[in-house]
Amino acid sequence: MRDSRTASRKIALCAMLMALAMIFSYVEVLIPINLGVPGIKLGIANLVVVVGLFFLPAGEVLMISVARILLMGYLFGNGMSILYSLAGGLLSFLVMFLLKHIKEFSITGVSIAGGVTHNVAQICVAALVVQNRKLFYYLPALLVAGVITGMPIGTLSDRILSAVKREGRKSSSR
Repeated sequence: MRDSRTASRKIALCAMLMALAMIFSYVEVLIPINLGVPGIKLGIANLVVVVGLFFLPAGEVLMISVARILLMGYLFGNGMSILYSLAGGLLSFLVMFLLKHIKEFSITGVSIAGGVTHNVAQICVAALVVQNRKLFYYLPALLVAGVITGMPIGTLSDRILSAVKREGRKSSSR
């Protein structure tokens, strides 16, 4: 009986995080950012991935991330947007997962690395698809954007995790 409740809670938590990530992705589409460089986004949905990496098993976080990318791509994008988003999402997940285990990296550092590598993966895929290396001229601006957007996402993730830990301690002391 207890195992089925635990499994049900895990499924419910993953479903809620997935829905939250999809909402964040949709909200991000509504926020117009035009800095002269295509592809710059706030990365709000990455908040769920960063928090999840420090709270859930990596496989569940990866599943949430990939499912969100596919669903949002099918709902609001196209095949190419799915390809770019998957490349960025998978590489950033891998890098964040690896850096999470290095004590010198804070949650904010992990988030920044995720933002930067997401942009690197997308520009690499775009250059391959259109067969034009000149797209790499966008890379410096995208690297800066990854750092700038990764900072607040990481800071907010750290605050969320601190609040979750405080609530967990309160619940266990009752």
